[in-house]
Amino acid sequence: MTTTQTTATTDLATQLPQAVEPRNPGMPLDMDWVMRARANRSAIERRAATLPGRRSVKKDHQAAWMARAISCIDLTTLAGDDTPGRVARLCAKAKQPVRADILEAIGLPGLTVGAVCVYHDMIAPAVSALQGSGIPVAAVSTGFPAGLSPFALRVAEIGESVKAGAREIDIVISRRKVLTGDWQGLYEEMRAFREACGEAHVKAILATGELGTLQNVARASLVCMMAGADFIKTSTGKEGVNATLPVSLVMMRAIREYYARTGYRVGYKPAGGISKAKDAATYLALVKEELGDRWLRPDLFRFGASSLLGDIERQLEHHVTGAYSASWRHALA
Repeated sequence: MTTTQTTATTDLATQLPQAVEPRNPGMPLDMDWVMRARANRSAIERRAATLPGRRSVKKDHQAAWMARAISCIDLTTLAGDDTPGRVARLCAKAKQPVRADILEAIGLPGLTVGAVCVYHDMIAPAVSALQGSGIPVAAVSTGFPAGLSPFALRVAEIGESVKAGAREIDIVISRRKVLTGDWQGLYEEMRAFREACGEAHVKAILATGELGTLQNVARASLVCMMAGADFIKTSTGKEGVNATLPVSLVMMRAIREYYARTGYRVGYKPAGGISKAKDAATYLALVKEELGDRWLRPDLFRFGASSLLGDIERQLEHHVTGAYSASWRHALA
């Protein structure tokens, strides 16, 4: 890569979501648009099934795609036994996601992940550990993962996380509002969450594995964007079914339609179950085909992942040395 390319990649990797785009302000709820949303499951599944076989990158191109995937990772720990020490180690990995010799070999010594994602109690340790790096802290909120705590508490939780230093808030919607067709209720809930976030950017987690149909996924995506979501996200990672290519296709096409109608770009985040480098490449290919190259940046695309980075690092070492290494050679793999 050239020096210019390296600088551009590093700069984008450390920007807040949509820092170089006008922020989606939302719009009044358009029920005609929402109810017109349809999803042809068989056609969607056929389209998604063809992608892994049609899109394959090798050698230098593969390394470049893996580096791009790293820059778009929300490096995540959402465990009940998280400690400040564990979060500090995760943040060190976020700042140095791949061994220095490998990054030097591919010409990207300043590469970082997109963000670090934690529970509210771990925001302060994460902010402290990331100070001066430019990497934002994202916090899961609103009664994550079920979103069933009292509404006032969910809104208050957002405010507390923003005060603690989170610059991105991953909220969970009330799935029952989707399942019962309460689109006005979902819009008002999402609008309140957006207002509570203030300057912090908000990712709306749809929990697509619990929405029943792809049509519900399409409609929920539109409603959340109309209410001002900066990103729409597939899953908490705690559902039985998390990110899938068919769901991603539906959500990306909703994003594309929203952009065509309003002129505002909304980001996309698949989360849960994406642990292999080849899977990351497939998702990046889908983004490229459905949304275009502009979305292949961390301000508009993120992976929600904890183990993906380890496999990517092994692939990059193979690219540089010609040999695969054991996972223990890579910190936090």
